[in-house]
Amino acid sequence: MKKLWNRITGGFYMFMESVRMSVGNITQNRLRSFLTILGIMIGVTAVIALITTVSGVSTSISDSFTSMGAGTMSVTVTGNDLQAGLTAENMEEITALDNITGVTPGVTATVSVAHGDVYESDISLAGKNTFYFSTTDAVSRGRTLNPLDMDTSARVCLISSDIVTDYFYGVDPIGETLYINNQSFTVVGVLNDGGESITEMVSGTSDIIVPYTTALKLNSARLVGSITVYVENAASSQTVQTTLENYLDSLFSYEEDTYTITTMDSIQETMDSMLSMMSALLGGIASISLIVGGIGIMNMMLTSVTERTVEIGLKKAIGAEPSQIQIQFLIEAFLLSMIGGVIGVGLGIALSAILCNVMGTTFTISYNAIALGVGFSAAVGIVFGWSPARKASNLSPIEALRRM
Repeated sequence: MKKLWNRITGGFYMFMESVRMSVGNITQNRLRSFLTILGIMIGVTAVIALITTVSGVSTSISDSFTSMGAGTMSVTVTGNDLQAGLTAENMEEITALDNITGVTPGVTATVSVAHGDVYESDISLAGKNTFYFSTTDAVSRGRTLNPLDMDTSARVCLISSDIVTDYFYGVDPIGETLYINNQSFTVVGVLNDGGESITEMVSGTSDIIVPYTTALKLNSARLVGSITVYVENAASSQTVQTTLENYLDSLFSYEEDTYTITTMDSIQETMDSMLSMMSALLGGIASISLIVGGIGIMNMMLTSVTERTVEIGLKKAIGAEPSQIQIQFLIEAFLLSMIGGVIGVGLGIALSAILCNVMGTTFTISYNAIALGVGFSAAVGIVFGWSPARKASNLSPIEALRRM
């Protein structure tokens, strides 16, 4: 028992002595040690900063989807030979389904617009109903569309600030006439640039909004091809989707491929998957610099073995075992990589905080990135320090002492 205790304490003292000598060698060669540490430090900084920044962007996008698109789903209808879209009655029936607060149609067109001597032929137009204006702060001046506009297919419109600048510069557009596809429309409101919904952020905003019944006439159409369904409670989205599928299946005689339902959750999952792949890709690219830093450690340790050949010979001559020599050089390589790793973690967190602040995204410390950076730097120190340590442990004491 006493011999075992002596062996344990002896091993501990030998290990601590190896650590002390490794630290001493690092501090004696400050410039060389710093240049060696620099490669690891840059690599870890890059890994932490890139992964943390992408994580912050992902969190911000997720928050935007949650706040702007929670509880909505988009329905695209191709229909069948009997019915190629949705009627106003169909949309009313969908609105009456459980846990659905309302439906907005998605009728779009590209139209020509003229006023005075200004004319453009590729202006985007959207047809909306009255419920749409209760879901978003869309109007900055004037009025919204009302039920009478829908029932009469009124030729009234709301225009974006870009249209105001291009067609009514210096003039109050409310009450003015705008010619859309050679038909006169009365401007009743100006759209708020910041009022778009998450659906519009994905599909794109429109320069002009008119009653959806009017937009159907502009398209020479009778049926609506897409709608946005607003769910009363986001937690019941799955139930609503099932109910909506049952209704649409019945409407289109249970034929396949007659409609598609896309939820904001599915879009968010796709976005999160893409960002995760981007984070892994950027982290992999940044990790290449860690490998370069590891090669620098190996180069320094090989040089150190050559310079300390006599020291190694003396240690072996007085009884040092090859494993003890090897452990000392491994500890030195490990310390170099870990110093670079710890400094790199601090710099990486600081850099990612600055980048997130500049981009206006959420800054969240990624502990996975920190673990990856520190773990990788430790592995680099051991892997790239193994060969020099092995070379040192295999030196012949006689050959080493001849160089004295």
